[in-house]
Amino acid sequence: MNPLKKKVIIPIIASAFLYVGVSFKDNFFEIAKQIEIFTTLFKELNTNYVDEMNPGDLMDKAIKSMLANLDPYTVYFNEQDVLKFKINNTGEYTGIGALIKRKEGMIIIKEVYKNFPADKAGIKPGDEIIQIGDVTLADFKDDASQLFRGTKNTKIDVQYIRQGKKKTTQIILDEVEIKSVPFFAKIDDKTGYIVLAHFNKKASNETKEALLELKKQGAERIVLDLRGNPGGLLNEAVNICNLFVPKNEIIVTTKSRIEKYNSTYKTAFEPVDTQIPLVIIVNSKSASASEIVSGALQDLDRAVIIGNRSFGKGLVQKPIDLTYNTQLKVTISRYYTPSGRCIQALDYAHKDLKGLATRTDEKNYNAFKTRKGRTVYDGGGILPDVEIEETKTSTIADALLKNDVIFNYATVYYYKNPTLSSEIPVFTDAHFEDFKNYIKAQKISFDTETELALKNTLVVAKKEKIDMAILKEYQQLLSTLQKSEEEQLDKNKTEIKNLILDEIIKRYLYQEGLYQYYLKNNLEVKRSVNILNNTADYQKILKM
Repeated sequence: MNPLKKKVIIPIIASAFLYVGVSFKDNFFEIAKQIEIFTTLFKELNTNYVDEMNPGDLMDKAIKSMLANLDPYTVYFNEQDVLKFKINNTGEYTGIGALIKRKEGMIIIKEVYKNFPADKAGIKPGDEIIQIGDVTLADFKDDASQLFRGTKNTKIDVQYIRQGKKKTTQIILDEVEIKSVPFFAKIDDKTGYIVLAHFNKKASNETKEALLELKKQGAERIVLDLRGNPGGLLNEAVNICNLFVPKNEIIVTTKSRIEKYNSTYKTAFEPVDTQIPLVIIVNSKSASASEIVSGALQDLDRAVIIGNRSFGKGLVQKPIDLTYNTQLKVTISRYYTPSGRCIQALDYAHKDLKGLATRTDEKNYNAFKTRKGRTVYDGGGILPDVEIEETKTSTIADALLKNDVIFNYATVYYYKNPTLSSEIPVFTDAHFEDFKNYIKAQKISFDTETELALKNTLVVAKKEKIDMAILKEYQQLLSTLQKSEEEQLDKNKTEIKNLILDEIIKRYLYQEGLYQYYLKNNLEVKRSVNILNNTADYQKILKM
């Protein structure tokens, strides 16, 4: 064997053996065989391929493609990815203080955080960053967010396009803290409201501080808003439950085929308040740690859950450090609530003919009992005690959000109405008609799943050279579909108007202004207060 090849293969096989000894037992030979085949292939490819290759980029794609056949949470992090992962878990980094999205050779500013560097530099949502320092983003194929990295007080010149005009500014980097609790306040004299947006390492402390402050201000009941919270650190979810339930209470268990990953997580501290009435709001974007909190407190009959079924992310990941500052985040087990329910919605081990994970049919859901004997079900995610049908996201609204139609319209609205300042905008039916006219004028495609499937049919037909034979029928079907989509706009007008208004409010008053608006105007918050105002109804729900 080539000495160079030995150097490459032997340590890899040795590490494979250590892993196999724990997890794969008798599969050592097959794993060692496949690693040697891949190592040989990679070497020969690099030696013989006609064009110059980037080995690092090729390997990055190869690893990520391999893992894509498993679940979407088992992922490989290169060095840049590791940095992002650490930021999400600590909640601290040096940067510009903005939510960004990479698109077509530029960075789109999606949201600006008040009083942080981007905001101070005059950057607004909808701005299209085209150059950072000396780097033109159209020519930069790597992760462009890394160009905003640097030490505190680093000055970065930025070119951007706003409403078709090129502008420049300078952003001075500073420490940016991503708060787990971005907002808390009293809804009325007796009701406190806490928004928990992330589960980083400060989540439980920030929630505790908010709870204590609200109680100090006279709050006798609490609304905890977990909508849109994607989850995070497991121990923080347990600690947040611990604020409301006694010490030594089981909150969540994890089960795996590997014995050492089977764990039971209990509360470890004295609680803040085990009696204060509590309502938790969830939606389809509340996931993971959010589902642990809502599921555990539902099973323990400690809180009334309202809203819509949560996302259903019940797979547990463990980060494993690899060589050269890279990392593997691998799924090791599943979450189970105190009653025994599995939170996970999609089964990635059993995929359909399209290669998509399967979801348990509602008729196959299993029943479980809460501590007081209430019936709850698995099937993925947490089903609220009080479902709010009016706030379920429609297909047309999903398409508008996914394709940034609402976001882009809010940008246009903002620059047409520059003088609103601290006023809460009023979005009327006339404004909604303006929104529909905007869609027509911009010739925006909704790109719903049905529309995309139809368009893909024509693409395939062109490849098979039968497109002209079906073109007339295709155009008629597309026209009918688009007319149906326009009808869906009117059918879901209230929902869409609310989504547009939410986005517009953030343009003038930032995220804090949106939460202030929610205190008096949001449907889920109003329903929560109604439940808490009626002690008999609250107790009845928890005893049903």
